[in-house]
Amino acid sequence: MERRELRAIVDTELKHIPKAPGEYQGPLRAAYNMARMHSLGRRAAKKQTAFEVLQDCIRVLKKLCPGACFCYDDGFFKGRRDESRTPWAVDG
Repeated sequence: MERRELRAIVDTELKHIPKAPGEYQGPLRAAYNMARMHSLGRRAAKKQTAFEVLQDCIRVLKKLCPGACFCYDDGFFKGRRDESRTPWAVDG
């Protein structure tokens, strides 16, 4: 896959991690962006799903900021497409 194709995938996934609310959304989005690009690349150490990458990012950020809360579209990352669900999950 070419870099622009990888970027398009990650940009689509980032739409499911809102920029607000909370001061930790920015660091989560930045960490996810970098980690997901690496996980999709040709030289990835292991293949990971979007949800696995997200959980890894949250785990690392919670070590750095124990009281942090993160908001993301749980259904999207777990592969559910149920429109009746609550759109955002809060981890924290």
